[in-house]
Amino acid sequence: MSIYLNKDSKIIVQGMTGGMGSKHTTLMVEAGSNIVGGVNARKAGTSVELGGKDLPVYGTVKEAMAETGADVSVVFVPPAFTKDACIEAIDAGIGLLVVITEGVPVQDTAEVWSYLQGKQTRMIGPNCPGIITPEESLAGITPATIAGKGPVGLVSKSGTLTYQMMYELRDYGFSTAIGIGGDPVIGTTHIDALEAFENDPDTKAIVMIGEIGGDAEERAAAYIKEHVTKPVVGYVAGFTAPEGKTMGHAGAIVSGSSGTAQAKKEALEAVGVKVGKTPSETAQLMRDVLKSL
Repeated sequence: MSIYLNKDSKIIVQGMTGGMGSKHTTLMVEAGSNIVGGVNARKAGTSVELGGKDLPVYGTVKEAMAETGADVSVVFVPPAFTKDACIEAIDAGIGLLVVITEGVPVQDTAEVWSYLQGKQTRMIGPNCPGIITPEESLAGITPATIAGKGPVGLVSKSGTLTYQMMYELRDYGFSTAIGIGGDPVIGTTHIDALEAFENDPDTKAIVMIGEIGGDAEERAAAYIKEHVTKPVVGYVAGFTAPEGKTMGHAGAIVSGSSGTAQAKKEALEAVGVKVGKTPSETAQLMRDVLKSL
């Protein structure tokens, strides 16, 4: 099993013909993803060969879905056009929308988030590495060669820490790994992923990677206490970050004790989540958990 993405997912790429889009479409094809086409209104009716596959380009998401049966779209369009690309995909009824683009204005993301309410689309991102179900499908930019299939579910605010944790636990493998992005407004939260992993029979344990800023990890801790029966280990990036300074991700800003790594660590530990001081220590905590299952 897996969450949100599997070998049967049919993926289109909005922005497939651009530099980043074509590069990562090639890598997704090579990872075994079922890429069925791309969307670019200016190049509709043409096709491009990527990863040894001849991929048609459609004018709209709606047309691409009608022709291919696509149920996933990965967005590689510039920040200024991301909101329109997302709304087009939501209007077309895409099931999963994975927004890789970095630097999307927060107001644009907030408008998309608001537009999503009551719709059937699940959005992951923006500013994220996407989602991978190893040996089945990749929708995003996570390197597919890090780790194979296994019992660990991973949800992370950070792209590079997603990759590191996959590498650290490559001897066990993953059911699905999701990078949810570090912006202040995102489509899929830690809690959404925790709920899905809790309901997935093949996920035996969960790694949750957070970072300073906001209260997402504290809310996730409250959710874990009430709803999650599987073991969870955590890591919070930013123990050495200075207070009141925006760090890297747009959402990572600490005010007072709220949003600090220490506050998040304490909230998680209070509900029984073991929290590592480093990614490697967190991986070792997960190894200990898996050995005891």
